[in-house]
Amino acid sequence: MSINTVSTTPFSDQKPGTSGLRKAVTVFQQPNYLENFVQSIFNSLEDCQGKTIVLGGDGRYYNRQAIQIILKMAAANGIGKVLVGKGGILSTPAASAVIRQYQAFGGIVLSASHNPGGKDGDFGIKYNITNGGPAPEKITEAIFSCSKTITNYKIFETNDIDLDKLSILRIGEMAVEVIDPVEPYAKLMETLFDFAKIRQLLQGNFKMCVDSMHAVTGTYAKEIFENRLGAQPGTVMNGVPLEDFGGGHPDPNLVYAHDLVDILFGDNAPDFGAASDGDGDRNMILGNNFFVTPSDSLAVLTANATLVPGYKSGLTGVARSMPTSAAADRVAAKLGINCYETPTGWKFFGNLLDADKATLCGEESFGTGSNHIREKDGLWAVLFWLNILAVTGKSVEEILTDHWQTYGRNFYSRHDYEEVAKEPAMELMDRLRGISKELPGQKFGSYTVDYADDFSYTDPIDGSVSNKQGIRIGFTDGSRIVFRLSGTGTKGATLRVYLESYESDVSKHKVETQTALKPLIEMAEEIAKIYQYTQRKEPTVIT
Repeated sequence: MSINTVSTTPFSDQKPGTSGLRKAVTVFQQPNYLENFVQSIFNSLEDCQGKTIVLGGDGRYYNRQAIQIILKMAAANGIGKVLVGKGGILSTPAASAVIRQYQAFGGIVLSASHNPGGKDGDFGIKYNITNGGPAPEKITEAIFSCSKTITNYKIFETNDIDLDKLSILRIGEMAVEVIDPVEPYAKLMETLFDFAKIRQLLQGNFKMCVDSMHAVTGTYAKEIFENRLGAQPGTVMNGVPLEDFGGGHPDPNLVYAHDLVDILFGDNAPDFGAASDGDGDRNMILGNNFFVTPSDSLAVLTANATLVPGYKSGLTGVARSMPTSAAADRVAAKLGINCYETPTGWKFFGNLLDADKATLCGEESFGTGSNHIREKDGLWAVLFWLNILAVTGKSVEEILTDHWQTYGRNFYSRHDYEEVAKEPAMELMDRLRGISKELPGQKFGSYTVDYADDFSYTDPIDGSVSNKQGIRIGFTDGSRIVFRLSGTGTKGATLRVYLESYESDVSKHKVETQTALKPLIEMAEEIAKIYQYTQRKEPTVIT
């Protein structure tokens, strides 16, 4: 075995987005493309020699090949030990848990999250820091800076290692420990939730259905729900992880998780349904003929946290991304705790969690989590809901109805215009920035604009500033419209339009969401001229 130093030239497109570097598989398969980015990670890190890192991914196409490359490069760059999931598998929340449990220096997570997989799908890579969370902007900027000047990378010349059995191996001076990807995560969940009470619920008349969408959580869900909690065999559907996710789109929403939606909104529907995404960090919660928005889910978990063992002492605070509805804000106000509004991207929650300013956090994009790790966590959210259901004896719909009676209802929806042409989408956003100062005081039908801005965030812990995080238009009645370009797609641009209207009148809580939001939907088109810039008369996905 020997270390090779391979000459290379930079690629111009290796700037990490909100969740690392995501590109089509074919891009990563270009000679030196993955290697350049991995070497840039190692070049940007200080004092990583001899340290332990964690490595694993969501099992999508190219996951195994990439792991072999990264292991050989880690050895060549002086890493002391790598903990890698068996089969190359680690869900994103499990990777965060392992980093924290083993006090590792950091971790490399291979995932494109909810993006499609397969040979013609997407691939992704990101670096997580010692606290288990995604690298902050100062680190991703350093990685990008290194990628622009890279001239060579180092890699061990050796055979691939066996990833399919638990063992401790060596590549040169570096140890490689192949670990059980599920056990550390499952044990952590047992410390947070009342497994005995949930087991009692699941072994009674209560019926549930969990859709793993042929993604990474299939293995985790079968072990936790069917083996440890005694749910009926077959409770976990689409539970075998596949490199192409069975040809599906592993995004847990009403459009892409259609198999689950059909079951929960069909005849003889189960009491509870849930779906998770490609790498296991997102979740969708359903009741019998009932959909829970991610914004409402965060609010419900916040309001009922003390029913769960891991949170019985109360919360220090709650945090939400800016586009997420203000439902959690209303709960926080009643509990007398702070609610923090951050930019989109889980990395912005890390400092708040580390400083114990927030205990729970969530995003409208089907991500919820807590201070138990530093990533959002899909199965954690499912267990949290099951714990609440087991304690209260109520249905999902009853919990939401009671919640709205107490706090009012934030009608909320996100309209996604996917794969639109990038330049016109950016022109739309630039135009909104340009007119935002003129909007306050203007009337649109019965609505009057209270404020309009391009959201800027100053981190209350380290003082770092993040600008241009989305256009907010707020109205005097508390309604909002938010416009953002997503940073997680790999083709064209995704324009996201977020719509929110608050209703305190209980008699109006049963109105269908899109009906309640119709005035704001029409206003969004009028203000932003969406059709003019995108040539789209309607969104691709509505959630």
